[in-house]
Amino acid sequence: MKKQFGAFLVALVLFVAAPVAPAGRAQTAKQRVESGRRYPRLVVRNATVIDGNATPASGPFDIVIENDTITELVALDPVTVKSGTARRPAGDVEIDATGKYVMPGLINAHGHVQEERGGVAQPLDYELKLWLACGITTVRDVGSNTQKTLALKRASAAGEVAAPRLFVYAIYAAGGAPKTAEAARQRVRDLKAQGVDGLKMFAMDRDLMAAAWDEARKQNLRIAHHAAIAETNAWDDIRFGTTSIEHWYGIPDAAIEAGVQNFPPAYNYNNEVDRFRYAGRLWREANWDKLMKVFDAMVEARVAWDTTLVIYEASRDLQRAQTQPWFAEYLHPTLEDYFRPDPANHGSYFIGWTSADEAYWKENYRIWMSALREFERRGGTVGAGEDAGFIYQMYGFGLLRELELHQEAGFHALKVIQHATGNNAKILGQEERLGRVRAGYAADLLVVNGNPLENLKVLYPTGVETIQDGKAVRTGGIEWTIKDGIPYHAPTMFAGVKEIVAKARAERKAKDGKR
Repeated sequence: MKKQFGAFLVALVLFVAAPVAPAGRAQTAKQRVESGRRYPRLVVRNATVIDGNATPASGPFDIVIENDTITELVALDPVTVKSGTARRPAGDVEIDATGKYVMPGLINAHGHVQEERGGVAQPLDYELKLWLACGITTVRDVGSNTQKTLALKRASAAGEVAAPRLFVYAIYAAGGAPKTAEAARQRVRDLKAQGVDGLKMFAMDRDLMAAAWDEARKQNLRIAHHAAIAETNAWDDIRFGTTSIEHWYGIPDAAIEAGVQNFPPAYNYNNEVDRFRYAGRLWREANWDKLMKVFDAMVEARVAWDTTLVIYEASRDLQRAQTQPWFAEYLHPTLEDYFRPDPANHGSYFIGWTSADEAYWKENYRIWMSALREFERRGGTVGAGEDAGFIYQMYGFGLLRELELHQEAGFHALKVIQHATGNNAKILGQEERLGRVRAGYAADLLVVNGNPLENLKVLYPTGVETIQDGKAVRTGGIEWTIKDGIPYHAPTMFAGVKEIVAKARAERKAKDGKR
């Protein structure tokens, strides 16, 4: 792990940022911002700010960062700025955000730190660079090698590796699920002793769920629940105190009139073709009035909903999922292999997928999105996560596409950004430190080449095409991802991803040529 961290640091590339000299202070030398280096005092100049609390953009501001914390937002008078008489805060280095938008770093509420896919090694640096290039400054890891990820978390916090901040939620059932209430409690205590931030739970029987959740509460561990088809559903999450329901199993199940979905006799949950095919027919069986009672109870119990709309999108449009334009240069061959239909790989279930399956899933999304919108209208907390590394979703790109799907669901762009910043911070229990552009908060910021409120696509590292002077011009992308006060030049991170993929493909081609 130490050798890998050292490689990360060696790979960091310096980037020169054009400075803006504050009025009243002579600029004696060209100021430079080095990617990957924290400064005692960094100022982001002339920023139009999108906060993470769903208020409209405003500016310009000078944002003062001292070490890892935002210490001041100085509102600027455009008249005095233009005349050169404005009083501007000094900084050791500056980033010019003139004409750009600054927003909180994105929080990925459902990520997986992965060094392999299907048992084949995949460079960790590939995933970390993608996350940073896509503006992700915090990841809630909900399933990985716990000890390795805890070490990565410490290295990230110390600034020893270019990586987002990590909250580690250990898989409770890893190594075999406990079979008694006392064993369930002991498993929770053991994971707490390892230093995890929370637990990733799957389906379990009600008595064991009650014991595990109760012990988690005593140990001050939050719970991300990937519910499944089981005897428990959202009513149990409400009763026992789940922090967030992941995906959506368990919610419509709790509102089915018959008490169980209308599965065909040959249905087998462990057959993923069956599981995902009939998951696409679940929302249509939920009774809307009963669903509203579930929502009201979730709101009262403060059970959040991290929907991960993006991870099932292939089910409604397989061709789109398989032909995403960034695959050409940025999809690692190990991940590409894992995506191919193969019953041995979780989520690679598209064997015999039909037009009827896609039609059902399109309807599923319409109902699901309406339900999600109603959940928030009633006061529910909606989060945003990607679950990338599965089902044709690349790291970072998955979360950006998730934002687009929230907009498709009917949320205003301000609310969409809040879902992935302020709301996700709340799910983590970090709403007083993360998810806002505010003095006293962690210096997690994105300097964006464009207005994401106008077009969320400007967040993609591949940029967008616009017409300027009658010509097509590629613009957009995040210029700087600032995490804990450390500025990372996002295009440099993204260029590093391209190099990693090109090298892996060349090595594979050479290996295949020797066979």
